[in-house]
Amino acid sequence: MADVTYYVALPFVQDDDGTPVAGNAEECQSSAVALRRAETMSRMPGSIGAVAFSRTGDPAIGEFGDAKLLRAFGKVPEDLGTL
Repeated sequence: MADVTYYVALPFVQDDDGTPVAGNAEECQSSAVALRRAETMSRMPGSIGAVAFSRTGDPAIGEFGDAKLLRAFGKVPEDLGTL
């Protein structure tokens, strides 16, 4: 199967200790939609920010490359590699 690119918007909230925690990710149809959705998520009540990213790989074998950050909105963790 050919490589497929997924576009995702991911919001962030703070836990009780004030640590940023990823919320529920939403798959989007395109990079433009992911950017708009992440910006909207960053402004939702309780949200501290959001990111839009893409990830490309072969879902048939479960191999994907590293996520590529499209844009961050608001206050999100600097190191997103642990997500």
